[in-house]
Amino acid sequence: MIVCIAEKPSVARDIAAVLGATQRRDGYLEGKGYQVTWTFGHLCRLLEPHEYNEQWKSWALSRLPMMPDKFQTKVAEDTGVQKQFNIIASLVQQADMVVNCGDAGQEGELIQRWVLNQAGCKCPVQRLWISSLTPEAIKEGFEKLKPASAYQLLYEAGMMRAIGDWMLGMNATRAYTLRYGQNRQVLSIGRVQTPTLALIVKRHHEIAQFKPEQYWELKTLYRDTTFASTKGKFSKEEDARELLDKISQELFRVTKVEKKKGTEYAPRLFDLTSLQVECNKRYAFSADETLKIIQSLYEKKLTTYPRVDTTYLSDDIYPKVPAILKGIAPAYESLVPSLLESAKLPKSNKLFDNSKVTDHHAIIPTGVRPAGMDANEAKVYDMVARRFIAAFYPDCKI
Repeated sequence: MIVCIAEKPSVARDIAAVLGATQRRDGYLEGKGYQVTWTFGHLCRLLEPHEYNEQWKSWALSRLPMMPDKFQTKVAEDTGVQKQFNIIASLVQQADMVVNCGDAGQEGELIQRWVLNQAGCKCPVQRLWISSLTPEAIKEGFEKLKPASAYQLLYEAGMMRAIGDWMLGMNATRAYTLRYGQNRQVLSIGRVQTPTLALIVKRHHEIAQFKPEQYWELKTLYRDTTFASTKGKFSKEEDARELLDKISQELFRVTKVEKKKGTEYAPRLFDLTSLQVECNKRYAFSADETLKIIQSLYEKKLTTYPRVDTTYLSDDIYPKVPAILKGIAPAYESLVPSLLESAKLPKSNKLFDNSKVTDHHAIIPTGVRPAGMDANEAKVYDMVARRFIAAFYPDCKI
């Protein structure tokens, strides 16, 4: 029996549908030689300080730093989590092979490895690595399974990050709380949250200390066009008026004309950060709101994997572009047909570059016809789709 472990129930259902595992069991789906089960969030976690050493239960500067000889994991103390873990463990222990279908990234690798290690997995483990949840992408992914060893460094990187977070968070939080906390107020310290807080505090101080200063500028209106003085801003009104009085006696004349040809290139495809920035500019969505929306679009098979840090596509996506454009063409009748009429779509190194793609490529449509979206999802999908379409248009000559 082959056991597949997905990152969440909805993804497990998508995978099971492709594999033909249609029989529902308690905590998994089964059929055609496959058992498809799932995790949800972090089923396992690193031990708390007192679980390594009872003396670390009490907070004292004399007991810092806390440095376990060996970091260990355990199943989270939650009834639902423990039930699902026991189901996974029983399936894994009887499996001929396990397919890790976790989120294709460092965190997803870490979550699944901890579960497999905690479950005492002894059988061979293969890795499913996909950027889309469409049936075609899942089928292709299962045809290209790789051994878990191919992702060992990714797991170790995730493990080191988790250990680093533990070491910093547990030790620095106790140190700062004991040293500076008032009335037993916990001062939480973290690798991400503390630098972010520092940026916010810095900006707050800049705003609080800002002192507005008056300045004057010279402008003139000619044929409905406003021209500004090249002298810039004046800190004193009399200086501005002195120049105004001087030039007021002169005739307006054009002394130089320059014409330049320019090229406006298509904007880069979205990574998660640039999508969050653009959504905030256009619709005032918070970063978290945008992430939830694009994650939902991914789970609806409308867009590719969202947690990406590149704006490039890998070369293997190029042959799939016409099919993607055809899939979304009915929703973009004024934009797509002209691209499909061309003999061959352009392939620019500003768009396709394997060296700029790590775990996943940029966020693009999957080619599934857009449907079933709420208003906000439609807004974000439209941004992703139009950005993808624009990438294949000729440069704009100005």
